[in-house]
Amino acid sequence: MDAKAINKFPIREYLASRGIRPAKDRSYCGLYHSPLREDHMPSMKVDYDKNLWIDYGAGEGGTLIDLVMHMERCDAGEAMRRLEQWIDGGPISSFIGKNTAPQRPPSIVVERVRPLENPALLDYLMERGIDLDTARMHCSEVHYRVADKSYFAVGFRNDAGGWELRNRYFKGCTSKAPTTRRGDYPTCLVFEGFMDYLSFLTLKRNPNPPHNIVVLNSVTNLAKAVPFIASHERVYTYLDNDEAGRKATSELKAACRNISDQSVHYRPHNDLNDYLRSHRPVKGHKQSRGRKL
Repeated sequence: MDAKAINKFPIREYLASRGIRPAKDRSYCGLYHSPLREDHMPSMKVDYDKNLWIDYGAGEGGTLIDLVMHMERCDAGEAMRRLEQWIDGGPISSFIGKNTAPQRPPSIVVERVRPLENPALLDYLMERGIDLDTARMHCSEVHYRVADKSYFAVGFRNDAGGWELRNRYFKGCTSKAPTTRRGDYPTCLVFEGFMDYLSFLTLKRNPNPPHNIVVLNSVTNLAKAVPFIASHERVYTYLDNDEAGRKATSELKAACRNISDQSVHYRPHNDLNDYLRSHRPVKGHKQSRGRKL
């Protein structure tokens, strides 16, 4: 079962199987006490129609797989394995607390890294409005395995030596860490995800801007990146126009002496890639699920 199929299963049913029920319930959404932290006032919303969640207090959100990754403290491949077991009728107790068991090998196993040339991945990047020469310069084509199934994705290296992985049907990583590009520059540009970084380079038509770069890869990595970001004379942030992005920008304003929030330039779009796509024609693409043929 692939990620797209798993993420169709209702988040509220998964939460109910864990004994977690909404404090306030409507036909189209529910407001929950967050299972990710101590939450006296219910501040996690589950959109029943879109089947997405957002924890306003933690600044996190996403799909069912994302939720299980946070609740079970596991990577995407392990979250998919546990959800498949739940969907297939296995007892929910069989995978609660697995993080206390002996460490298992990573569920996402990278098999091969090569230059970015797969037509399905190039079509995906064109659909996102990304300049292909820029993408080839900063990304790789990563072939990986989850259980006995092989996949491929656009890979972006992070500072832990792992990979942020994206294709049309999957968003995940092999390890959680920001990505930094360090040089002798007094300025630093901060992006939330690597698609936003590639969007900036595409818009500027410059694959190597004269600035240091931080791609958080997730706002949860902000604390790891703050010391490096704060060391610069001037910081420019390109974070999302949502609750999590605004919270991260506020935290950086408190830590940095001279910061410029650039998100005002791409409102009302959610992020820089949405802005880019609204200004570039969407290319046609082939149907592929990121699986090897």
